[in-house]
Amino acid sequence: MFKESFSPRFSDTDALGHINNTLVPIWFEAARKPIFELFIPDLDPKKWNLILANIDVSFKAQMYFGHEMEVRTCIQHVGNSSFKVYQELWQQNQCCASGAATMVHYDYSQQKSATIPQPIKEALSAHLYVENN
Repeated sequence: MFKESFSPRFSDTDALGHINNTLVPIWFEAARKPIFELFIPDLDPKKWNLILANIDVSFKAQMYFGHEMEVRTCIQHVGNSSFKVYQELWQQNQCCASGAATMVHYDYSQQKSATIPQPIKEALSAHLYVENN
């Protein structure tokens, strides 16, 4: 499991004083950086070989400015050319949001999915989601 902690900015709040829901997918994407580095260690966009096929987010509790946030990132499934990332957003010892993103290893020159190399599959599998992390 990968973990990343941060403090929300005041500008992340909405008119009701909560963290704006539109930020959660952005924070989830940022927390996928260690996974991106398994495929593209230097994160050079010219070498990029991943695409986002699907994303979903479920909101479970309100989030607020002034309290640390933590994104927990695991791998839910590894297939031949795709994998599913499961993420949770925690604040004050409570899971406030969860989501999943399906990523595809992609060959842009061929415009089609590509098999995930075995060493990367093994690295992804080392972070498989376990209930009650």
